[in-house]
Amino acid sequence: MEFIEWYPRGYGVGFKITSKILEVQSEYQKIELYETEGFGKLLVLDGTVQLVEDGEKSYHEPLVHPVMLAHPGPRRVLVIGGGDGGTLREVLRHKSVEHATMVEIDKKVVEVSMEHLKIDEGLLERLFRKEEPRAELIIGDGVEYMKAHKEHFDVIIVDSTDPVGPAKLLFSEEFYRNAYEALNKKGIYITQSGSVYLFTDELLEAYNNMKRVFDKVYYFSFPVIGYASPWSFLVGVKGDIDFTKIDIERAKELELEYYDPERHETLFQIPKYVRELLEKEPKS
Repeated sequence: MEFIEWYPRGYGVGFKITSKILEVQSEYQKIELYETEGFGKLLVLDGTVQLVEDGEKSYHEPLVHPVMLAHPGPRRVLVIGGGDGGTLREVLRHKSVEHATMVEIDKKVVEVSMEHLKIDEGLLERLFRKEEPRAELIIGDGVEYMKAHKEHFDVIIVDSTDPVGPAKLLFSEEFYRNAYEALNKKGIYITQSGSVYLFTDELLEAYNNMKRVFDKVYYFSFPVIGYASPWSFLVGVKGDIDFTKIDIERAKELELEYYDPERHETLFQIPKYVRELLEKEPKS
């Protein structure tokens, strides 16, 4: 057996499968969970790979730690999406965090992840029982939640599906304006933004939308296991945070596996033609 996710232009990323653990249709999407030959469990939503158990940190670490370490003191954090619990797990590794909120629209993803995937180290179960003093889980619409909280968060992390189809709203100028208003006077926002090579147009559109809103916008890429890498990330800054610089002393406490804070500058290596497209003035 095998599972292949097909990207544009006939490019596929595949895994050898030893068994299907479950397939269920939630209110929002089809959820599949497989056991792979060499990477543990594979989580798939509507046919797209979300993560593989042995390698999920190659996504969650660059999504979380660069922005957390660039902010001088992140105390309140919002995670939109991230129903598998990996993003919030990494957020709570930062001692400065006083309260983190995860807003996931699909309760079934959380339940499947909690029962079968278990990359969250018991975090999701504690959230359901309201036994996690530094975090809360809200099943609901992250967009609406963000609109209702102005100047409330130091860091906002959007752990969404790819910037195509229904998730495209999360890459719109309107969404970024809501995110900007939800950040404190000094805040930082990050989203994954798709395959550098295969979603270049979507990356470019999202980047230009962010530039119309945030005080500074940065882009970087990282090789993520299970994705059509290099995978892109976009960072929006409100205030005077310099995302090119991070707190190395705080980073030493984390013992990371994939993202290397001592080589933070390597995040910004991106193919020349993509960099030139991003730095080109958009057409009015």
